[in-house]
Amino acid sequence: METHHVSLPGAFIEHVRSLNYQMPTIIVAQFAPHYDETMPLVGWASAVPWRSTATTLVPEPRAVTSTTQFDAATLAQERNRPHGSWGRPRKPRRT
Repeated sequence: METHHVSLPGAFIEHVRSLNYQMPTIIVAQFAPHYDETMPLVGWASAVPWRSTATTLVPEPRAVTSTTQFDAATLAQERNRPHGSWGRPRKPRRT
């Protein structure tokens, strides 16, 4: 969020803080219709309809990454990715 200078609504930030930065339990009956409606809209036309038989989903807690850890991981990913267009083949290396 900081990298792209995105500001979030205050109500959203307060909601996240009230949950102690953890994902809430997902109630499938409320979530599935939104999933089925949204996936094709965001470009995932091949997404299959929600088929879970569970009534709730409890996300596993994950450690929050610090800004320093995130920056280090991002730099490592950039080193592993070729620069330029993915559509054009790269020039062969000189030997």
